[in-house]
Formats: sequence, C-alpha cells, structure tokens
Amino acid sequence: MINILMSGCNGRMGQVIVSLVKERDDVKIVCGVDTYDGIKNEFPVYADFENIAEKVDVIIDFSNPSALDGLLDYAVKYNVPCVLCTTGYSEEQIDAINNAAKSVAVFRSGNMSLGINLLIEISKMAAKVFGSDFDIEIVEKHHNKKIDAPSGTALMIADEISTVTDYDPEYVYDRHSVRKKRDKKEIGISSVRGGTIVGEHEVIFAGDNEVVTISHQAQSRNLFAAGALNAAVFLADKGAGNYNMSDLLRSKY
Repeated sequence: MINILMSGCNGRMGQVIVSLVKERDDVKIVCGVDTYDGIKNEFPVYADFENIAEKVDVIIDFSNPSALDGLLDYAVKYNVPCVLCTTGYSEEQIDAINNAAKSVAVFRSGNMSLGINLLIEISKMAAKVFGSDFDIEIVEKHHNKKIDAPSGTALMIADEISTVTDYDPEYVYDRHSVRKKRDKKEIGISSVRGGTIVGEHEVIFAGDNEVVTISHQAQSRNLFAAGALNAAVFLADKGAGNYNMSDLLRSKY
C-alpha cells in the first residue's frame, strides 16, 4: 500500500483523485494539504506542509504554483517523491524543481493523459515529415475557471515538437498587435476559455493546399486523476531525478 499526501485535496481535481482512490487497493490518501477547509475528508488536512505527522510515500500535487516552495522543501527534507500535476510554473520555479530533482524523484507532466502523450508522439512524427513546408498552430480549449493560459499541455506539445524541428521555433501567443506576415519558424499557440470544457487540444499542420489536424478531447477529469495515481505508484520507489509520462509509458509497454 502506497501512502499518498494529496496537495490540493479540496480542489476540483483533488476531489476526483480522492474519489478514485476509494476504488483502488494499492494506494491510500493518508493526509492532505489545502488552504480551503470547506470540505470534509476522511483524512487530516493541513493548511501547509510544516505540521504533517503522517508517514508519506509520495506526494501528488494538483494545487497552485504558489504552493511549490513548501512542497519542495518538505519533499527534499523527508525524501518523499512528488508527482507535480500543477501547471503555470515560472522559469524560476522550474529551476527549483530541477534542483529538487537532484535529491528526490520528481514526476512532472503538463498532462497526465495517455491520449495526449500519444498525440505528442504523432505530432513529432508529423513535424519531422513535413519539415518547414507546413506551418504549425496549436489551439487549446478549457473551462472558464482555468487561470493560466496557454495551458501547460499546449506548451508541452510545443516543446516536444521543437525537439524534432530543424529550426529553433518562436512561440507566438497573440497576433492582434503585430501586423506582419507569419514567419515560417513560428509555432502559434491560441487559448479558448469557456463553459465547462474539460480540455481540448488541437495541433494543426497547414501546408500548400492541405491541412492535417491532430486532436484530443478529454471528456472527464477521471483520466487525469487515474494518470496521477499511476504516476504515484510508478514513482514511489524511484531514486532522485526528473521523470515524465514517457518514462511511465516505457515501464508499461
């Protein structure tokens, strides 16, 4: 049995994970961290990481970038692996994550979905085949309560595509203030916020007289929660270092 500390346990995704854990016999949430105390859980919930008394095997974080410092301090101090599912980190915070990974196992992914990671692999293949003859645009859509834009997943897709291009891409997030012809080295990233959209991502390869579109729709938050739990099980016995969904997939297939 793997004991989990659920950071952001009272948030939307945190509560989905709490629900799914009840259906599994390999994991258990022994405590949580959340600044909101309006939800009654079957485990103790702390306002921060300083007073946690339970024995923890791994942390799952679906909270806010502002919680990162306390989380990493706790993880490094007690040698607890952590699965970071939060998005919107600054460059300084990413540096802090990489520094913590020198001491403890850190799993970070902008999206915990198997389907999204398959989309990424297909998009990388397409980018290799099409080269600079096709323009690349990424469109992401999420619910109206999502704070960060573009989504961490959209940036993850762009970053992965960038590893296989024969040029150094420039990410363009907003075109309304710049009146100029599109540069061939651009990757456009557009965000849509509305309603209760769980998450949709579309990669568009636009060439002369043809367009190839690769898309993924998340129809339930359960798929992200299941991915986070599987990542926690995978990470629990791992040594220090950075891990991601590709590592998890390679361990299964």
